[in-house]
Amino acid sequence: MTHHSRTAWHWRSPTGIALLVFLGIATFFLVTEHWAHIVPVLPWLFLLACPLMHLFMHSGHGGHGGHGGHGSHNKDSEGGQR
Repeated sequence: MTHHSRTAWHWRSPTGIALLVFLGIATFFLVTEHWAHIVPVLPWLFLLACPLMHLFMHSGHGGHGGHGGHGSHNKDSEGGQR
């Protein structure tokens, strides 16, 4: 727990704030200078986001098929007794 509070304190220090401001300014100028190169690629990035979200979001619910403890929970939620 002390590691988390030490990390949060580091970003609130003057050095951390200066770093965040510098990164924000650098990002602003990078995007504004290369906007003409970014815009034509945006539709492809949205299409690429779909399979990437599919791959990474499946880890949150344990996959398909009700493996492990999820199978018995699904039967109870259907409402019918056997």
